[in-house]
Amino acid sequence: MTEFLFNLSFYLASPIWLLMIFAPNWRPTARIAASPLTVIPILAVYLTMAIPVFPELWAAVSSPSLDGFRDLTTLANGAGAVWAQVIAWDLLLGQWMFLQSRRLGIHPLVMSPLLVLTILLSPIGLLIFLALRAAKARSATGVEDRAVQPSSY
Repeated sequence: MTEFLFNLSFYLASPIWLLMIFAPNWRPTARIAASPLTVIPILAVYLTMAIPVFPELWAAVSSPSLDGFRDLTTLANGAGAVWAQVIAWDLLLGQWMFLQSRRLGIHPLVMSPLLVLTILLSPIGLLIFLALRAAKARSATGVEDRAVQPSSY
């Protein structure tokens, strides 16, 4: 059962990721990506796995230590709960990146591979996106600054 729930957490997130990557310009995609409710089913999976190991989970988070976290993740439900939590937060992160990219006008052909990277290695995907976002904001500010400065002719 735990392995099924472990896999289910990703399968529940997959449709939203697929929409953002393969149908970024479809009107419902932006509406779906704007909703934080997309993670509710994944969090239900998290709770299903976390409740049976709550004492170990509480010990790991209330007094964090590497050994306590290692002890939690040696339990199937503990590792599964951590995985479901990662899937949920990565999805929220991906949704935020998707919405920010639309606001900033970052082309979907740039964002799609970046979203795939975020699914696989979210810290790296986020760092690249933040750099891209800063560069995009800087170039937009530079254009505005040049537009309001008087001509030197």
